[in-house]
Amino acid sequence: MKHIFQKGNDQSKTLLLLHGTGGTEQDLLPLAKEIDPDANVLSVRGNVSENGMPRFFKRLAEGVFDEEDLIARTKELNEFLDQAAKENNFDRDNITAVGYSNGANIAASLMFHYKGALNSAILHHPMVPRRGIELPDLSGKRVFIAAGTNDPICPSKESEDLKALLEEAGADVELHWENNGHQLTYNEVAAAAKWYNKRFDL
Repeated sequence: MKHIFQKGNDQSKTLLLLHGTGGTEQDLLPLAKEIDPDANVLSVRGNVSENGMPRFFKRLAEGVFDEEDLIARTKELNEFLDQAAKENNFDRDNITAVGYSNGANIAASLMFHYKGALNSAILHHPMVPRRGIELPDLSGKRVFIAAGTNDPICPSKESEDLKALLEEAGADVELHWENNGHQLTYNEVAAAAKWYNKRFDL
C-alpha cells in the first residue's frame, strides 16, 4: 500500500494515519504533530479509487458500505501493518490509528475484525462498519470518537451505536461532540490530543 513512514524519537509508539475520501497519505500528517510529535508515523493511502478519489474500501451509496470489499480491505490493511512493522522495526502491538471519515471507518473495522490490530484509536466522524457480528475481546483498548451534532453524512446515532458496540466488547470509549457537520475541526483534534496525552501519561 502506498504510504509514508517517519521514524519518531519514541519508537515504542506508532500513529497510523488514515485519510478521508479523496484524501492522500499527506492529509493527516499535521495531526500527528498535534497528537504525539515523538511517535513514529505511518500514513497510508487507500487502495480503492472512486471516480479518481482514493478510499479504503468501496461503497454502494453514501453511507452504504460494500461489506464484502470492506472485509477484504480490512484484512489487506491488517496484513500491511504486520509487514510494515517488520520492515520499519516498530512495535506492532502499540499502534494508535488516527482516522477521518472513510479512514475512521476502516480503523473501526480493524478493531471489529482483529483483536490485535490496534492498541487504541482516534476516530473522527466514523460510522458503524458492520452490524450483527460478534466483536473480539477489546478489553484494554481505548477509543476516542469525535462526532458532529449536525453531521449530514454521519448521523449522531451512528456515533452512539459505535460507542456502545465497542464498549460491549470491553473497550474504553470517549465520545466527543462538536456543534458542526462532517468537517474535521481544530477543536476536535485538540480534544483528541488531550485524550491521547492522558492515555499515555505524556
